[in-house]
Amino acid sequence: MSRRTISSLLALSSILAVGMACCVGATDIALLRALSILIKPDTSIDSLIIWEIRLPRTLAAYLVGVCLAASGAALQGLLRNPLAEPGVLGVSAWSSLAAVTVIYFGIAENWSYAAPVAAIGGSLLATGLLCCVAIWVKSTVTLILFGIGLSSLAGALMALVTNFAPNPFYLSDMITWMLGSVANRSLLDMLAGLLLLLSQRKGLTLLSLGEDTASTLGLSLTTTRICVVLGAGLATGAAVSLAGVIGFVGIVTPHLVRPLVNYEPGKTIIPSAVLGGVFLVLIDIGVRIISTNVELKIGVLAALVGAPIFIWIASKSGRHE
Repeated sequence: MSRRTISSLLALSSILAVGMACCVGATDIALLRALSILIKPDTSIDSLIIWEIRLPRTLAAYLVGVCLAASGAALQGLLRNPLAEPGVLGVSAWSSLAAVTVIYFGIAENWSYAAPVAAIGGSLLATGLLCCVAIWVKSTVTLILFGIGLSSLAGALMALVTNFAPNPFYLSDMITWMLGSVANRSLLDMLAGLLLLLSQRKGLTLLSLGEDTASTLGLSLTTTRICVVLGAGLATGAAVSLAGVIGFVGIVTPHLVRPLVNYEPGKTIIPSAVLGGVFLVLIDIGVRIISTNVELKIGVLAALVGAPIFIWIASKSGRHE
């Protein structure tokens, strides 16, 4: 499939997904009506619903999907392992842990930006540790195992914090962060992490030839590792600060895109990012369609869809070892 065809299909999918998301909700709006409102807003109730509620929520879901998928694609290219992504390496878990901690101590109650800032800080802390390991060890397996250890530790600490939650309201806020939602939106910038990841596309392609060959061709392995891990940390931290923890996006979308770009890691990042945005918008549509007394969290539905695919990818990788 040509690059132009892939780009056209992804662009069309993005437009249709956003359009569908603007139609679905407590009050259904016809697709043509929604598209006309997006092109030319008016003073109707439908226009108010789309521009004030549904479109911001949809764009939030799309941006989070873009960041998580781009981070997953870059980390998989760096580690040459289809199971690598921010959730597996513990970046998402530490980001969530930091947010949950400031909620526990009541800091978020006095400063509305405390949880988002803490989420980015937790992500950068985990990223910094991974950067150090990436410099000191040459084995990608060791780096993945270290990330799994970080994720497990963060999970244990989150369980400890929620166990001692001072009241039900704090516990509810903590669970919301851990389950993931795009209903609570913010305008935090995700650009720095994405730019870092995009700047390493050529390096990731060279790495696919092997570390020795890449070094011979002039690639600085240390610089590439640091930039990719730091970029993934920034992008993931911003995503978690916006929507909480949402898993499996960074695994599922790169795996679907990779065969279409001849398995070149550098060419996987942008298509994966766009598909990740579409994927999470569709998941958010599913959240709205499924009828429950309390709105199903997007992180829960993403896990229900992504976990079986993750198991399939893991089993497929195991058969080829």
